[in-house]
Amino acid sequence: MPNIGSLQESLSVGFLNPSLLEQALIHSSYLNEYPDTVTASNERLEFLGDAVLGFIVAEKLYQDYPGLAEGEMTRIRSVLVRRETLAQIASDLKLGDYLYLGKGEEVGGGRQKPANLAGAMEAVIAAIYLDRGLLVARELVLTWLAGELQEVVGQRKGVDYKSQLQEVIQSEYRSSPSYRTVQATGPDHDKLFTVEVIIGDRVLGRGAGKSKKLAETEAARDALKRFNRNFTP
Repeated sequence: MPNIGSLQESLSVGFLNPSLLEQALIHSSYLNEYPDTVTASNERLEFLGDAVLGFIVAEKLYQDYPGLAEGEMTRIRSVLVRRETLAQIASDLKLGDYLYLGKGEEVGGGRQKPANLAGAMEAVIAAIYLDRGLLVARELVLTWLAGELQEVVGQRKGVDYKSQLQEVIQSEYRSSPSYRTVQATGPDHDKLFTVEVIIGDRVLGRGAGKSKKLAETEAARDALKRFNRNFTP
């Protein structure tokens, strides 16, 4: 059976009622095969979690980005709550290791399926909300989404530092910059990556972020500032 205690450590939250977290991990295939063991799957929690997640993201966008129009907020929210984003968070948390799956689903790779991971992530968010309240749920959700939010908002501004740097390097050196990860610190669910952008053996810039892609963007921005003192990020 899954070790709920270690999952709580990964989630950085202690449950007052651990059975809620356990409920969030029960896939419908497990219920179908073991109806005498459990009485319900995580689908109802998944429904609630979807609503809680949507509210937290909408509130964050409304409060912190007053310049965003309704359409822009809707687009950004859709990116943050989509299956791919949730599945990636769940994967970082190794949530798939803790799922209760039926034998057929297990054999079919159910622990890695994006639909299962995203659904379980929503169910876990609901369980946290029910057990610890909105404040704790909000803090955790925004921590998990921090890197993606920064990246999506940056794209909205139309800033592509990597492409800008590519043009500068091509002009100056007739070559292309490359990126290397020099450090990755923190637990799997909350890593901080440090990346350098280089040409040959020369380090042009350095940046950090919650994902390698975000760290590369920051490294490119740092390099552009060094190339052009009048550069305005």
